[in-house]
Amino acid sequence: MQISNYTFNINYMLKTEKINNIAVVRFDNIDRFNALITEPVKEDLKSFFNTPGTRMILNLEGIKYIDSSGFGVFLSILKTAANNKGQFRLCNIGPEVMELFKLLQLHNVFKLYPTLDECLESFTSVN
Repeated sequence: MQISNYTFNINYMLKTEKINNIAVVRFDNIDRFNALITEPVKEDLKSFFNTPGTRMILNLEGIKYIDSSGFGVFLSILKTAANNKGQFRLCNIGPEVMELFKLLQLHNVFKLYPTLDECLESFTSVN
């Protein structure tokens, strides 16, 4: 994908691993989730939910800033997950980013967990 003079390869921005049949996705070498990268990230994350019942965790460790387009991606992924009987959760949210979630009242919309382990454990507990 090319935006202005920058070319982004989604394979270098996101890293994915499967843990207990849960897709755990994290950003690689990126600390800002903003309009420059939201569209390719959104398309990549949405593609996971082509398989109904997909469970995904987006690990935000290392992310220091998210702009409105980034929060829009999270809302879009949450809706896509729900429409495909999937689940979408977020973890490892830094204090600066958590303040933005709270300011936007999105901490009441998403399932947020302090650590990856707690987020993984939440899938085995009764929800």
